Amino acid sequence: THVLALVQSTLKSLSLSLSLCLKRSAAVAVIPCPASPSDINECVTIAEPCQGEMKCFNHYGGYLCLPRSASVITAPEPSSQAPAGPPPQSNEAFGSCPVGYQVQGESCVDVDECILDLHDCQPSQQCLNTVGTYSCQCPEGYSKIGLECVDVDECRYRYCQHRCVNLPGSFSCECEPGFQVAGNNRSCVDVNECDMGAPCQQRCYNTYGSFLCRCEQGYELGPDGFICNDIDECSYSSYMCQHQCANEPGRFSCICPEGYQLLGTRLCQDVNECETGTHQCEEGQTCVNIHGGYHCTDHNRCQEPYVQVSDNRCVCPVIKPECRELPFSIVQRYMSITSERSVPSDIFQIQATSVYPGAYNTFRIRSGDDNGEFYIRQINNISAMLVLARAITGPKEYTLELEMVSVNPLRSYKTSSALRLSVFVGPYAF
Repeated sequence: THVLALVQSTLKSLSLSLSLCLKRSAAVAVIPCPASPSDINECVTIAEPCQGEMKCFNHYGGYLCLPRSASVITAPEPSSQAPAGPPPQSNEAFGSCPVGYQVQGESCVDVDECILDLHDCQPSQQCLNTVGTYSCQCPEGYSKIGLECVDVDECRYRYCQHRCVNLPGSFSCECEPGFQVAGNNRSCVDVNECDMGAPCQQRCYNTYGSFLCRCEQGYELGPDGFICNDIDECSYSSYMCQHQCANEPGRFSCICPEGYQLLGTRLCQDVNECETGTHQCEEGQTCVNIHGGYHCTDHNRCQEPYVQVSDNRCVCPVIKPECRELPFSIVQRYMSITSERSVPSDIFQIQATSVYPGAYNTFRIRSGDDNGEFYIRQINNISAMLVLARAITGPKEYTLELEMVSVNPLRSYKTSSALRLSVFVGPYAF
């Protein structure tokens, strides 16, 4: 587009006409009158003489406001002294360089207004030098609104998968906890916290966006979700072990008292020292196993007037006068029961070994039951049951003499036999 500008200025002291020449390049040539030292440069003395995209050009007696793209050529002063010869090499009608250029030798070279700070770009703008002029551009991430460069809020376009943070001239993507920004700087990928030193004390399980801590058997997760605390299984119940529970890190164990051994994981079983050979009975003694230990008995426990007829049987001969009021025979037996046994409880059955026709048999506790902890319950004519009447706690030993009296009224015959029963009560309820 060709622009024709006609400017006429009225000077203070004389009236001058300015000739403007329109060139093919749309440049404006201003030919002033001869310069005078008294000329005032209004482009300097007046604050913002030109508005908008117009630029101020001073001339003798006034100034011009022209577009920045216009080329202004100053006409040479007429002189009769001008040397004859070819005009200087220039693409303009006259010998001087156009605006935006400067003479360098015999040529006109572009002036870099950006480097020389001859531009009027705003502080928020960037000066870009072009041939013969310059332009003001906004940095990347800014858009031009009026004369100012305003930051573009890239987050409005949802570039990020999780969170977008707008920055001056740019933006950044952030991820929720448990995720990290992927290689494209926009997507979020799960972080395997277990491989990155998660603070789990024992076991770590990665989940999408997080992780879980778990504990080994025998431990429980603490309130912080990371530390594993030992579980005191023994405090849960008194029935964890039959005797004694011992808590250990991550587990527990059951302990049995002396004379017992662990049966499975929690029960205690009596050790039969008589079978294992761990007893200390002397020669001539018999080892009798009891709950929690053993008992050594002499082979011959018959006392006068009884005589021994077998390992555990004593007989009082009828030929001895003192035997008339005593049981004819005494049999030795041993048994062991646990403490705190429920009552009443059948503990030993008495059985007649010899039965005579027409005889009537009765059973009784002859001695050893001073506190009434036992009683006899007769089953039939030839058998009876020894019953524990009261709960007893060991260790304790009872020697009961149980007697069976046989009466034959037809033959006017009466005899008796005794069972000497040693009852050992163990120290525990097992």
